Amino acid sequence: MTPIEVKPISGADTKYRAVRIFAASALLFCLPVVCALCFMAVAAGSAVAASQGAISDIRIGVHDGRTRFVMEVSDAVPFQAFGLEDPDRIVVDLPELDWHGPEAAASGGRGLVAGYRHGLFKPGVTRVVIDLIGPGHVAKLFQLPPSNGAPRRLVLDIAPGKSGKSATASKDWATYAASLGSRKASQPTTTEPQADGKRIVTIDAGHGGVDPGAIGRSGAHEKHLVLAMAKTVRRVLEATGRYKVVMTRDRDIFIPLRRRYEIAHEAGAELFVSLHADSHSRRSLRGASVYTLSDNASDKEAAALARKENKSDVIAGTDLSEYPAEVSSILIDLAQQSVNEESWHFAEMLTKKLAKNIKVLRNTHRFAGFAVLKSPNVPSVLVEIGYLSNIHDEANLRTEKFRERFAHALVRAVDRYFDRKEKMSRS
Repeated sequence: MTPIEVKPISGADTKYRAVRIFAASALLFCLPVVCALCFMAVAAGSAVAASQGAISDIRIGVHDGRTRFVMEVSDAVPFQAFGLEDPDRIVVDLPELDWHGPEAAASGGRGLVAGYRHGLFKPGVTRVVIDLIGPGHVAKLFQLPPSNGAPRRLVLDIAPGKSGKSATASKDWATYAASLGSRKASQPTTTEPQADGKRIVTIDAGHGGVDPGAIGRSGAHEKHLVLAMAKTVRRVLEATGRYKVVMTRDRDIFIPLRRRYEIAHEAGAELFVSLHADSHSRRSLRGASVYTLSDNASDKEAAALARKENKSDVIAGTDLSEYPAEVSSILIDLAQQSVNEESWHFAEMLTKKLAKNIKVLRNTHRFAGFAVLKSPNVPSVLVEIGYLSNIHDEANLRTEKFRERFAHALVRAVDRYFDRKEKMSRS
């Protein structure tokens, strides 16, 4: 330890040096206190961040002709519950919670409950959708405090009868989570390259949150597999230095169909690609296919697929009766005709590039009334990358090697599409 040299203090310096010594002593005294307070603040912040509640279990029982649906929750939480018809279902909205309970596929249903699903409906809102076997309504809804070792429980008693839209709710809950988002449609923007010359491409990972999409042979959810694919596509596209990619979602969250192409509008995108992975009753069926929008489907299977994909908002518990008629319609107006021609050209390019890299269906380019493709100004395609009902397609989708092959084929098609566009603009 270095010895401290003590020098005599002159009269003129006495006051000044005394102040310095006092300040240094105060600092040495306060420093441990400050550090302790900082540590406590960080710890408190971590505790707050980690204190997000959780749903730990789900139980379903039948009592006196009513079906009881019980959610075990870690904390007292506000909630909103209401019924919807066509199909009959009960929707329960809660603040964003971690899910530690059983998955719907593992638990099945009882009584009036055919099954349920859950997920992030929007930032800050967890939604549980309870599918019913017929008309039913929430006859009673209450919370039970922890007692005798049992955790806190949110209990719904579901009785037979007209579902309607009768609601039971906690007071306010920040004006019901800011009314779950605006339904006002965005206005299309101009679709020109950015100042840096990069083209904007929107990649849409289908389904998400409360809407799992198809479920594979191994139990894998479409929503997770197509999100992984979308992230790979984004990385490969942006690595070229020619494109900026805007994702409709980059985590497991529900996005309404209309909102997906609105995101493309707001970004000024010049191309919209929606990624999906279907399932089929014929398990041997495998391969990718590309779809564009049309009033008339190319075949019965394309029409059936469009009907299934268009149910995403219904599956998530969205009340479509509150949407304007033009939003629910998938009919094509005159303004979309030129956009659809561009969509057709890109789809043709994409099918050719995919066929060189991965297995595709015969008649790869198909068309039907997909609501997510109804953008009035952004050329749009929907790609079914494969079938989760087929063990080979599902296994491929779970590997980065396959995702890379798909992504590179897509990039070559995007390059060709914009090359053609630039040549036409110069002619």
